[in-house]
Formats: sequence, structure tokens, C-alpha cells
Amino acid sequence: MAAEKESSELNNLNISAAPQDESVPAPQKEEEEASCCASLKTFFIALCFSYLTKAYAGSYMKSSITQIERRFEISSSTVGLVDGSFELGNLLMIAFVSYFGAKFHRPRIIAAGCFVMALGSFLTAMPHFFMGLYKYEAVRTPETSPNNITGSAYSVSPCLANKTLTEDIKPGCVTESGSYMWVYVLIGNMLRGIGETPITPLGISYLDDFSEPENTPLFIACLHTVTLFGPITGYMLSSLMARLYVDIGFVDLETVTITPQDTRWVGAWWLGFLVAGVLTLISGIPFCFLPRSIKRKAAQPSPEEQKLKEAETSYDEYHKKATVKGFFLALKSLACNRLYAILIIFTLLQMNSFLGFMTHKPKYMEQQYGQSISNSNLITGASTMSAAALGMLLGGLLMKKYRFGLLSASKLVFITTFVAFLMSLSIFLIGCENSEVAGITVSYDGSRLETLGDNRLFSSCNADCSCSSQQWDPVCGANNITYLSACLAGCKSSTGSGRNMVYQNCSCIEAMGIPSINSSVTLGSCPRSDTCGTMFLIYIIVQALISFIYGIGASAGFVIILWCISPELKSLGIGVYMLLIRTLAGIPSPVYFGALIDRTCLKWGTTLCGGRGACRMYDTHSLRYTFQGLTDAIWALSFVFFIYFMFLVKKKFPEKKEKEQEENQNPENTRRGERGPPEIQRQTFL
Repeated sequence: MAAEKESSELNNLNISAAPQDESVPAPQKEEEEASCCASLKTFFIALCFSYLTKAYAGSYMKSSITQIERRFEISSSTVGLVDGSFELGNLLMIAFVSYFGAKFHRPRIIAAGCFVMALGSFLTAMPHFFMGLYKYEAVRTPETSPNNITGSAYSVSPCLANKTLTEDIKPGCVTESGSYMWVYVLIGNMLRGIGETPITPLGISYLDDFSEPENTPLFIACLHTVTLFGPITGYMLSSLMARLYVDIGFVDLETVTITPQDTRWVGAWWLGFLVAGVLTLISGIPFCFLPRSIKRKAAQPSPEEQKLKEAETSYDEYHKKATVKGFFLALKSLACNRLYAILIIFTLLQMNSFLGFMTHKPKYMEQQYGQSISNSNLITGASTMSAAALGMLLGGLLMKKYRFGLLSASKLVFITTFVAFLMSLSIFLIGCENSEVAGITVSYDGSRLETLGDNRLFSSCNADCSCSSQQWDPVCGANNITYLSACLAGCKSSTGSGRNMVYQNCSCIEAMGIPSINSSVTLGSCPRSDTCGTMFLIYIIVQALISFIYGIGASAGFVIILWCISPELKSLGIGVYMLLIRTLAGIPSPVYFGALIDRTCLKWGTTLCGGRGACRMYDTHSLRYTFQGLTDAIWALSFVFFIYFMFLVKKKFPEKKEKEQEENQNPENTRRGERGPPEIQRQTFL
């Protein structure tokens, strides 16, 4: 009996002692670790897909801006406001979502955001189904009223003898064509901004909280690299949609007289937003089934990490008791962080330059190099975005391999962005001459005009035609000069129909000594010279190189923001960062870029009721110097603040080569705790 009692006590002792060595049996522990790993991988894949879809929707909006401008007959500054409404929606929610969202179920909040984004995408496409058919400017006969034009060839004799275009306007025209349906596009884009709010701050903080510390830079680099396939897809699909006529399926395409190369052409911009709505809806579903938190693999913390963990626990408990007060204290802490504040100013200037440039880049390529919107979007996606994706991937791998820290990563950002900036200066020399347009850039005898504008549209050769000076229906003459309309070219007759129509007996061409047998014009503007094609090829190559070099430092630029913030303020810091980018870069830059671009317009389009529509032609020299000059001026100013940032980093954390070598040999020193507040910033990476 004594032996049995002793054996029983020993067994009880062993059972009670077992938890001291290992609280969970080995098979169960391995199963939990596998489940946690699977959850993190699932979250990362879902986050990548959501980043991909939101990037696709955002790039599709930017690539469709010019077509939206033409469809709703609004100015570049107004369409810039429509584009900036995304940032406005983001602005309304991001600070609170970033702070309070971290206290709740982050994956489900991200899912809700994806669903709101889907709703916004669907709403953006809705105006197309309520506006009626697209009616562009075209030559009309006196018997043709603006209210029944659908886009066909309207005239046998464009040279009007008794009546001008403006006499045919009916009272109801203002109500019909003066539509404000673009407001629904603005609201839909704003909803997309609201829905996008939780994805970046909550997604990045979730990854950083539950992944191994040394893997965070690579995670972010891979995330941003995958994200860049969104813009590639967006620009590619936009290129395809831009080749389809806006009212495809609703009109006989044989009656449409314009082509994708025409500045009046509007593609099927609305189709891409329906695709975006479906994709973002799907991207939110996986987040509904992911856990609120994931248990990380246990590891022996260093004394510094243990102190930091205790501070984080104390901080979190304080915020649970005084949430609102803690929110304002956290904001104060961020504002007093000089490294973070200077880095924010640098990023704001960089993003002002970048977002303003990308919003109006398709229009710039169209007007400067004579490319269609479809080709502009295709080339942007295939070359510029692909090069940036490769650059970001390479940058992430470099940081992973060489264990870059705050100072090293800052140097990488400075070198890559400065080299890209120097290369961008060459674009001032890569441009084309203005197209030869009679009455705007050249006179009717073919000589160059010193003062550009549409104040010399009439000449003795078209004096008897009673043409409208507001008409934009360009034709190309046998003398390779573009005329604003067949009427202004003095054409008396025509043959053919639709896009194959040819106007003949054009007195303005005959006045230049062209034989009457060749005094004809065809629909559309005259093509650019071969020299302009060469310039465009050089421009593509330079832009791809700039994007690749800039992309190398992009991942490092985002990581150093994380490293400048205390771990407990990480989610809020990213949220405030995104908030300021939206407010002070995303909203204003498309507007003031557009306003300055509008000042270079040589010929405004006319709505069906006689009002000012979208710009049809820009001064290529003025456009290049204004657009590229503004881009580079803001970019150059940003380096002043980044140099100061590097000075602060180097002063606060001087390089210690011997300590760096010693700590680099010990991987345990690269743990997350050493990236905390500046006071305990890890020396390994400096």
C-alpha cells in the first residue's frame, strides 16, 4: 500500500510538474504553430489581393480622368477635384479608424472597408446609364439641331452660306447638356476613399505585430511590389476600354466619325469601374473569417525588449481606461517626434509632385507626343509601372540581405530619389513642336504665328462660309495642315460617309497653290512628324529608368516611417501619415496642376449649348515647361527637408562600426523591440 501511495504521489507530482516545462503537449503545440502560420499567410495573401484591387481601382480612375473630363465637358481643374475626392473621403475617416480600429477586430474592419469601396466603384459608373448618348462636336447643316445630333456625318456642304451654328440652339438645350452628373462620380470616388481607409494602417500594423521582426521589411516590399501590379492592370484595362466607344452597344459604330486618336473621343470608361466593384467586393470576403489576433512563436526576449513590452502593456491598459484622452496624448507624442515630423514634410512634397504628375500624365502624353489616351495608358502600365515594381522588389531584397537600418535606409532613399530627380530634368529637352493648325499655330499661308491662339481663325479663303469659330471638328488637308473644321478650310462638297468622309474643293488649300485635284481634307488632325515619334520613344525609356530607380528606395521610405515611431503608436502613426498625404497632397495637387495646365490651352471645346467644354489643344512648349517644371520644382524642395532628416538621424545615432559588426553577427539583436522609440533605436542598422 505504501508503494502504491508513493507511486500515485509521484505520478501526481509529474503531472503537476509537467506544465512547468511545457504547458501544451508537443503535437498540440505544433498544430497551434501551424495554424498561426497559416492564418498569417492567409492574411498576407488577402491583404495583397485587397492592395491589388484598390490600386487597380485608383489607377483606373487616374487613367480615365481625361475621358471623364471630355464626357462631362469640364475643365482640368474640375476633373482634378473629382480625382481628389478619393483623398477627401479618406481624410474623413483615417485618423479615427487608424487609432480606434486597432482596438477592435482589424480583419473585419478591413472587410467592411472593401465592401464600401465596391459600392463606390459601382456608383462611379452609374452616370453613364442615365446621361443618354454622347454627343460630340461635329459639322452640322443648318437643318440639324444640337438636340438630335448623335455623332454621325452631318453635312454635304460644310461651307455654310446663310446660317451659323449658334442660331440652332434651342431653349431646352441648357437643361439637357448642362448636366452635373459628374457629381455622382465625385461621390463614388469619395466612397472609395472612405472604404480604403482601414486597409493600409490596420493591415500593415497587423502584419508587423504578428510576423517575425526581420521579415517586416520584406513583407512590406512584397506587398508594395504586388500592389504595383494593380496600376499595371488598371492602366492596361483602361487602354483596352479607351479603344471601345463610350456608347458601345447602344449606337451604330459605323455612324461615329471620330477615332481614338481624336481629342473628342471618349472610351468605355465606365466598364472598368464595374470590374473594380466586383473585385473589391470579392477581396473583402476572406477578412471576414480571419482571427482578431495571432499568437506569435515564443522567443526569449532581451532585457530591453522586456522593458519595452512592459511599457507597451502599461500604455495599452492606460488607453483602455482613457481612450479619448489617450488619443490626443498619442497625437501630441507624434507631433513632438522631430524625425517623424520632418519625414512627413518630405513625403508630402514628394507626393504632391508624384500625384499631380500621374493624374495628368495621360493628357500630357496625348498633347505633347500626339498619342491616343489608349496608347498612353498602355505604355504607362507596361513600362513605367512595371519598372517601378521591379525597383521596389529589388529595394526590399537589399534591405533584407544587408539588414539596413534607419540611417542606411535613409541614405538609400536619398540616393535613389536624387538620381531619379536628376534624370527627370532631361524631360525638358524631350518634346515635340506644336501641330500646324491654321489660325492657331500657323497662318492660312502656312507661316508660323508668333502669338498663339484662336484669334486668327478667319481668312479671305473662308470669308464667304459663315463658319463658327467655336467649332472643333478637325480635318487634315493635303498640305499637312490641320483646320478646325471643314467649313474653316473652305470646303464646298464631300464624298463618302462616316469616318471615310472626304471634303473637297477646299478654297483655303487652293489658296496655298495646291492643285484643285488635291484640295481635299480628311477627318481628324494631321499626324505628328517622325521626329516627334523618336522623342516619344526616348521619353518612354527615360520614364521607365526614373520609375525603376525611384522604386528601389520606395520600400525603404515606408519602412523608415515605421522605425521612427514608437511601437504602441505604429498604427496611429501610419494613419496620420496617410491622413496628411490625402489632405495636403492627394486633394490639392490634381487641382492646382490642372489649373496651371488649363492656362496653356490654345483652343477650348464647345458644349452643344455654346458653353465652354474641355480643352481640345494645348501649347506643347508651354505645357511641357509648366507641367514638368512644377513637378520638378516641388520635388527639388523636398530634398532640403530630407537632408535635415538625415542630419538629425546621424546626430542622434552616430555610426559605431565596431558595435555594428558585433551586433550584425548576432541575429537576436535584430528583434522588433530595438526599432522602438528613438531613445532605444537599434544601433545594429546604423
